[in-house]
Amino acid sequence: MKNYGPIRFFYFIRVGVRPARFFLLVLCLATLTVHAQDPLNKKLSVELQNELLKPALDKITKASGVNFTYTDDVAKSTLRISIRAKDKSLKWILNELLSGYPYSFAALGSEVLIRLELSGRKKAGVTADGAGILTAKYALSGIVTDAGTGETLIGGTIRVAELSRTIITNEYGFYSLALPRGTYTLVITAMGYRSRTAILAIKADTAQNFALDAYPRALEEIAINANRSQLLNGTQMGLEKINVSQTNDIPVLLGERDIVKTIQLLPGIKAAGEGSSGFYVRGGASDQNLVLLDEAPVYNASHLLGFFSTFNSDAIKNASIYKGSMPAQYGGRLSSVLDIKMNDGNNQRPAISGGIGLIASRLNVEAPIQKGKSSFLLSARRTYVDAFLKMVPDTATGDAKLYFYDVNAKANYQLGARDRLYVSGYFGKDLLGVEKIGGINWGNTTGTFRWNHIFGNRVFSNSSFIYSNYNYKINVGLGINEFIIFSQIRDWNFKEDVQWTPGAGNKLSFGVNSIYHTIKPGEISTKGNSGVLSEKLQNQYSLENAAYLSDTWDASDRLSLTFGLRASGFTILGKGDFYDVDAQGKITNITRYRKGEVVKTYYNLEPRAAAGLKLNATSSLKASYVRNVQNLHLISNSTSASPTDKWVASTNLVKPETADQLSLGYYREPEAGRYEFTVETYYKKMTNQIDYRGGADIFTNEPIETQLLYGKGRAYGVELLAKKKSGRLTGWVSYTLSKTERKINGINNDQWYNARQDRTHDIVVVAAYRASGKWTLSANWVFYTGDAVTFPAGKYSIDDQTVYYYTERNGYRMPAYQRLDLGATRQLKKSEKFSSEMVLGLYNAYGYNNAYRITFRDSKTNPNHTEALRTTLFKYVPSITYNFKF
Repeated sequence: MKNYGPIRFFYFIRVGVRPARFFLLVLCLATLTVHAQDPLNKKLSVELQNELLKPALDKITKASGVNFTYTDDVAKSTLRISIRAKDKSLKWILNELLSGYPYSFAALGSEVLIRLELSGRKKAGVTADGAGILTAKYALSGIVTDAGTGETLIGGTIRVAELSRTIITNEYGFYSLALPRGTYTLVITAMGYRSRTAILAIKADTAQNFALDAYPRALEEIAINANRSQLLNGTQMGLEKINVSQTNDIPVLLGERDIVKTIQLLPGIKAAGEGSSGFYVRGGASDQNLVLLDEAPVYNASHLLGFFSTFNSDAIKNASIYKGSMPAQYGGRLSSVLDIKMNDGNNQRPAISGGIGLIASRLNVEAPIQKGKSSFLLSARRTYVDAFLKMVPDTATGDAKLYFYDVNAKANYQLGARDRLYVSGYFGKDLLGVEKIGGINWGNTTGTFRWNHIFGNRVFSNSSFIYSNYNYKINVGLGINEFIIFSQIRDWNFKEDVQWTPGAGNKLSFGVNSIYHTIKPGEISTKGNSGVLSEKLQNQYSLENAAYLSDTWDASDRLSLTFGLRASGFTILGKGDFYDVDAQGKITNITRYRKGEVVKTYYNLEPRAAAGLKLNATSSLKASYVRNVQNLHLISNSTSASPTDKWVASTNLVKPETADQLSLGYYREPEAGRYEFTVETYYKKMTNQIDYRGGADIFTNEPIETQLLYGKGRAYGVELLAKKKSGRLTGWVSYTLSKTERKINGINNDQWYNARQDRTHDIVVVAAYRASGKWTLSANWVFYTGDAVTFPAGKYSIDDQTVYYYTERNGYRMPAYQRLDLGATRQLKKSEKFSSEMVLGLYNAYGYNNAYRITFRDSKTNPNHTEALRTTLFKYVPSITYNFKF
């Protein structure tokens, strides 16, 4: 149970290997991978008898595993072909089949492009300057949407077949790329959608929108190549994108689909505890994650003390989590960014969906305001545990209140071809208490107003005005007396983001951001004649400003580079008292500032750099460096997130936290993208890390600075992921090996010690099996090393009271955690107008007694002995949910 430092982490590779050598080891292993073969060189045997061209290509795909991309001219062709080939290359077979006909073919990554060559049709005209770089004169831009709902598609890809170039749609479905004059074949794809091929003649700046058809959920084989180019191309690493449809078949606690619980199953991301919606990323604490909902910060993303997240899946379009190499537009947190986008609302037809579960129900309504131009969405969810409690004969239990509700609302309006407005909001509240005794309620409120504008065809801008509020209130009733404790953090936020495509293979992003923070650490008000005076802790006011610039450049077909810089300034404002503290935490000086007076400003430069090298059609290497700065800090002394944890801003004593992270990664997608293998390794160095002093009084009325100490931290590890993305059986296996430590003078004899979130091993297995058109079976298994904790090293007695004393900070471990969850989904009805399903689940299927908390007490039979008591939360938790949509 003792901590043996970083040597313990590297023992699994070689005792004493340092992080720098470890990076080299991973890089060497990655480069040993054998290059994949050209799809045209793949050998197969096939027999075709008078087949139409499209069915013939489908049969070749089944025989070879190579996918074809083709235009409507090919799909509708009446050409019939025959061939008998045994152990021949695909190139030989296609030459035999298409010889003498006006069709051509070419390798397009791991796929093969088939196109009709019309007489007089010109090939793409590509000119070059003296350096051989493409001279792009015209811009092609537009929006990619869902054909059925009008929803913009985030992360869709547009590939230019002739130039082997790919562009990815932004968070509003917009794309822009520069092209020379010519005729091009475009292949448009997105996760969960049928690909589309279009041929465009580019003679001037061109605006072209595309609408894609979604795949039916019941399909056994689905297109999985939408993310292929994003994984292998470009420079972005440490990014995981989650579509809400991916959460449908993953069993979770109490059957409530939860995008955050799905994210916790990915490598490098660790759940903060049993059933908790908090998470740790690459050694960072839970407050070091920036959580955004339609760009608005969410300061407490949990319901019911963490067992549910605040995000209703019915209202969510998708989520992106950046574990490293965050784009320069993001800032304010050290470890990760979880960027969640709400649905816009169906602008084609009215739609209603929802679900009824054991403890919660939800309803989602969306419809066009003006078909094709504007729409709205309204989604609500509520638990009804309190209704069951009223049935209990016990009076105290019957008076208990235990529920949460949340509401998501959004509307959008297209002013014209170049302008669109969005208004969205979230309102959520939790209540836990007993009438006339007391309780606690907490909640988030966010609001976002956004204006998208397109300048020409090369520049896209987004202007956002954002409001965010989180507060909690504790009520304590003592007879006729009542105490109320209130705390709040509130933001007013303005953002301007611009994306510009100046030329071929070049994309610039720049913008500004300004946030005014108001933090109320706590205020006590009283009612009655208790004799206790109302008290208010000093409010904190601050202004956080930033400007950024980033350039992504495709230096060649294989090499991409990104350089960025974010400049941030954090200004501490009066009114208030600010302190100087000595080494023992005693106040030595107080300086008072007037309202609006500048106390101190912290300036920081946050560089970002990344490179991506494509080794071949199926594999690539990437590296990145990023510096992040954090000026808001969550002060917590509990082992799991609590709604009463305190947010504090940087002060003259609490300095901004910083983190420098270096990452290396290898990525491979063999078998035409049906499988995915990734390995990423990282080293993170942190400064100005915060921890409590030994014996700190966390409920003191003294300034919080008197209870804190500051130091440095480090985190390093390797993340492995193997994923199967198509077929009846899909899923992934992930493994994370990591170490996270802190070194703070005044703690643990000034030596390195385990951070609370340190876990050596983390293994996850996720699987979904489509047994038939009606049944889908799923399971996930989780295992991880127990959290680092501080247990008593001994005890003594004072006035017959046992007092425990402690030595090493986080020098012990909780027992290892493991859990198996099972799920089954039964399609009840499926038609164009109505669909329904029943979802069954069993959480912790083999009933493992995972330790939620361990406490100590004197033995009742021998007081000189000490007993450890384990508290377990969940065993065999079944669930059933009925979902519907019409």
